[in-house]
Amino acid sequence: MRSSTGRSRAGRAGAAPAEGSLLDGLGRGAFPPTLYVDGPSEPLKAAFLAELRSSWVAHVPEAPAARVLRAAEAGVDTILAAYHGGSLFNPRELTIVLEIEDLGRSEKKIEALAAGVARPSGGACLVLVESAADAPRKSLAALRAACAVRWSALPPGRRELIAWGERRIARAGLSAEPGVIEALADASEGDPLAFFSELPKLETLATAGKVGRAELALLLRPAVDADLPAYLAAVAMGDGSRAARSLGRLLATGVSGGTVLFSLSNLVSGALGGWSRHGALSEALRGRRPPRELSAVLDALYRAEAAWKGGRADVVAVLEQATRVATGR
Repeated sequence: MRSSTGRSRAGRAGAAPAEGSLLDGLGRGAFPPTLYVDGPSEPLKAAFLAELRSSWVAHVPEAPAARVLRAAEAGVDTILAAYHGGSLFNPRELTIVLEIEDLGRSEKKIEALAAGVARPSGGACLVLVESAADAPRKSLAALRAACAVRWSALPPGRRELIAWGERRIARAGLSAEPGVIEALADASEGDPLAFFSELPKLETLATAGKVGRAELALLLRPAVDADLPAYLAAVAMGDGSRAARSLGRLLATGVSGGTVLFSLSNLVSGALGGWSRHGALSEALRGRRPPRELSAVLDALYRAEAAWKGGRADVVAVLEQATRVATGR
């Protein structure tokens, strides 16, 4: 994650927060008046907003519920009214505005919102969230600069994922045995969406306020229904290394070689126009490989199945070779 302090219309600018200091400040109840959130990692944004809302509930009990708006539906006037319109009885409110890029089509709206955001408000916190994009949206530059703090959700590495996991477990009032969060990060293969999806499940398995290796093993217990589509997706996208890992997990669950070979054949035949149990994956495969190659792959799969059933080849070797042929790697 990266944090930076924006420059207001008045020309003031603070020092850029050090790595992690923004989250530490939120944990102490130090909320910036305006916060701009952007970056390509949507799962990390969701995790950050969850931390923000949890800290707000803990430190501002008189107004615990965040107000969530969508830029296109709310408009500039509503956003600024939410930010500046706190009552005498409840001056501190948290407002989160999603999809702020929808205002970017109007330069006047961006300028008006930037001017309003730069004016201080009595203890309220306004969070503007920009959806992921291939490149920074230049039309929103003035709005980014008007906010007191900018936080960018960059794809986290292993160490960052572990830190997020430890923070989430601690926020839930739990403790984790050494190595548990690290193992979950490794099992997620660096995918933040998978990692953040599994963390709440790990919490529910806690025993006596602690999550250990027994709970982790229960969480990571191989599931055939989940692993088979993952394996076929890796094949369809031509990701040979991921397909090989998924194949290993499938075999660990006791899935039969016949099931895997049938699923592969069904995937390829579907790409050639036949019926497919996973139509979207067959379509992806068809977009990646021409019909002549697909026909050759299907023929190779039939030959592999015949060699295995005829006792001329080991099933694991057959499946590994079939996977390589199907992925084209």
